[in-house]
Amino acid sequence: MRDLIVFGEDFGGLPSSTQHIITRLNPERRILWVNSIGLRRPRLSKTDVKRVYNKLFSRNSKLPMANTEAIPSNMKVISLKTLPAPRFAWERKLAKAWMTSQLAPTLKRLEFNNPILWTSLPTAADLCGHINESSVVYYCGDDFGALAGVDHKTVINHENKLTDKANLILTASEAMQQRFPACKTQLLRHGVDYERFSTPAPRAADLPTGKPIAGFYGSLSNWLDYELINQTAKAMPDWNFVFIGNNELGHNPFAHLNNIHLLGPRPHQELPSYCQHWDVSLLPFLLNEQIKACSPLKLMEYVACGTPIISTHFPALKHFKDQVNVVANSIQLVDCLTRYQSLTPCQSRSVENESWQQRSQFVDWLLELL
Repeated sequence: MRDLIVFGEDFGGLPSSTQHIITRLNPERRILWVNSIGLRRPRLSKTDVKRVYNKLFSRNSKLPMANTEAIPSNMKVISLKTLPAPRFAWERKLAKAWMTSQLAPTLKRLEFNNPILWTSLPTAADLCGHINESSVVYYCGDDFGALAGVDHKTVINHENKLTDKANLILTASEAMQQRFPACKTQLLRHGVDYERFSTPAPRAADLPTGKPIAGFYGSLSNWLDYELINQTAKAMPDWNFVFIGNNELGHNPFAHLNNIHLLGPRPHQELPSYCQHWDVSLLPFLLNEQIKACSPLKLMEYVACGTPIISTHFPALKHFKDQVNVVANSIQLVDCLTRYQSLTPCQSRSVENESWQQRSQFVDWLLELL
């Protein structure tokens, strides 16, 4: 098995598709996971200043994760000090030198010889060809030209270089697949932790009671249709609307209504205790460029739970069009919720053979072909 160096998000917390795939690879494959090297320059905000301080002065032993037991025995996790999303040539040269000087002793100590470089972040492009890697894999799980909270122009410049350097490009959706050379691009749809989301879980203690619940979990960012949500919640005071996740907007976009409940983030392993016990799962997205290209992890997790799903339209729904109730406005959403007891529950077993473990086995095979 070839060794693997992975540039992904900060390991731990709510896992991305990268973390789902990499942690399920063959345990004989040695993996070095490098925590996030950034997709945008820090701003003069309390959150960004704290993050920069942690990146520059924390030790590798103090990793930003919720559960260190989630680290597989064949994996080591490190953090690098660097310039996030370097824009100018001199910045990129400095960031590359800084990161390679930190990586070199670790790779030597681990005796990584000709490893495969896997990156889910375009900003690792400048490292290609400089860490003695044998091949480069770019896993594109998001449209970085539209992703919120990203220095778009800078990151796209990095991505263009990475596209040239990559031996294999994996994309999470057909829309993203079309952006890259067909000769080296492979579709790798998201999987699901079917057992976790289909196995009955106890009801979360902080779920509101007394009314039916429409729920959503995920980042509360600019891809949600807050006007749709607020109009529906105002029109349906006999329903509770529950939202789980970090607010990434810097302000509260929700109407001040007693039936809207913002519970904050929850660990991934606790999510079934919420979504299995609300009456309807919501995907109230705006059809922006990011949503057009995305394949949200929660869609298949919602299906695995078996509860009815109500969603606005976006391309990735086409694989589940017979299981999702699609609405275009608050009038249609109110109508669906009014007759929710007659909505067809999701066929949870329809995603039983779409597990992350199966996706990882396919990736293992692809890596050995490089």
